[in-house]
Amino acid sequence: MKTIGFFNNKGGIGKTTLIYHVAWMLSEMGIDIVAADFDPQATLTSAFLTEDRLEEIWNEPGALTVAGAIRPLIERNGDLVSPLVERAGDHIGLIVGDLALSTFEDVLSEVWPKCLSHDVGAFRVTSAFHRLVQLAARETGADIALVDVGPSLGAINRAALLACDHVVMPLVADLYSLQGLRNVGPALRGWQGQWADRLARRPAGAPDLPAGCMTPAGYVIMRHSVRMDRPAMAFGKWMARIPGEYTDSVLQAPSLTTTVEHDPNCLALLKDFRSLMPLAQEARKPMFLLKPADGAFGGHQQAVLECYRSFRSLTKAILRSCGIEAPSRQ
Repeated sequence: MKTIGFFNNKGGIGKTTLIYHVAWMLSEMGIDIVAADFDPQATLTSAFLTEDRLEEIWNEPGALTVAGAIRPLIERNGDLVSPLVERAGDHIGLIVGDLALSTFEDVLSEVWPKCLSHDVGAFRVTSAFHRLVQLAARETGADIALVDVGPSLGAINRAALLACDHVVMPLVADLYSLQGLRNVGPALRGWQGQWADRLARRPAGAPDLPAGCMTPAGYVIMRHSVRMDRPAMAFGKWMARIPGEYTDSVLQAPSLTTTVEHDPNCLALLKDFRSLMPLAQEARKPMFLLKPADGAFGGHQQAVLECYRSFRSLTKAILRSCGIEAPSRQ
């Protein structure tokens, strides 16, 4: 099984919407997946579940959301337990998010240096997210796990991304995304090196530990506005700088002098399907599965078809970049 994280330390760019649609497209392709909501804001969970169902889960005593499953580690009275995996689609299992996950930040920060002193308990805490994903995958038979995290460089995201084999970086064409690349690249490399030092000191009795690969899988440019099949002028100057910044800051390779359209690291340029989003939110389904019964009439149906093709192409690109073979019928 491959675990793929989606990360940018700039918030509000549509990362969770991206994961939600990629999850549904993988389901359309017949691939069993686990979607892991490791963002303390639980936005991915709210995309998949109705408020009524989410309230029911959160109000249930001892509910095994992500926070409930790791509560024994937080309270220092045991190890994690198998999480609740909510069926969110034909091939989608969801590790339910929880705002209480934020209480795990201090615990993770505290145990990180203790891993260097062969502390078994510290390794149990640090590997919690990795082990949650593995437990959920075994329960559901998933081939792929998609991991959603918040927009910080804190201890929760470090532990969550250590559980990932690959990392996809959603961007928008602006200064903030460029600065985000300058922050994320060094952070990932730093975590890789620090985790390698800790793995070398793993004690006897340590649990299943992640490799901490976090291999960059490429980037996706979100909310790409076009006019006459060309980028809007406001986006053009920033888009021109993304290939070089990604190769320099994230890959530490010689900067590319190419456009995003020809950059092998660019997984997709996703248009802003703004006319479909309100309909999709009302129907509680991905934009590319909207029907006339959902209000997608006339020109909306052409946008739905274009959206389907865009996300199918993106999802296949992610699979290729991560070394995953797509089903032959796709």
